[in-house]
Amino acid sequence: MIFWQFWSFIAPGLYKHEQKIVLPFTAVSVICFLGGAVFAYYVVFPVTFYFLVGYAHEYLAIMPGVSEYFGLSLRLLIAFGLIFELPVLMVMLARLGVVDASFLAKNRHYAILLAFVIAAMLTPTTDPINQLLMVFPLIILYEISIILVKVFGRRLDSVQQ
Repeated sequence: MIFWQFWSFIAPGLYKHEQKIVLPFTAVSVICFLGGAVFAYYVVFPVTFYFLVGYAHEYLAIMPGVSEYFGLSLRLLIAFGLIFELPVLMVMLARLGVVDASFLAKNRHYAILLAFVIAAMLTPTTDPINQLLMVFPLIILYEISIILVKVFGRRLDSVQQ
């Protein structure tokens, strides 16, 4: 509903050809975000909560409150939803002429390092398993981004015109 209101406000100020560009990006963006949230819910949640419950023993009882559970769940859903937006972001940057597929492939090692840094900042727990559950999708999404930029990125002949 919020997105519909936002689109209703923005759409009248866009030309028809701009609307034709924005709508596919928006649809794919929503699908990617929901895919990241589904990945977090079905893959990351069980591992994270198993790790957190693993601290319990006879002297330490786990008693999570609703606000802590909700906060952790929301943070994981948003974090994974956002990282699944990487291909959309890369294609958008390629269409603007900021990056191209050869640049992304050449700087792959920096992207892998950045994936580890992002995972360390965004994962709520300190265990390496949860961080790797964020790093591996980031690396895979980066590789998918390279392929998508090759397919949907700006062509050199369209840049020269």
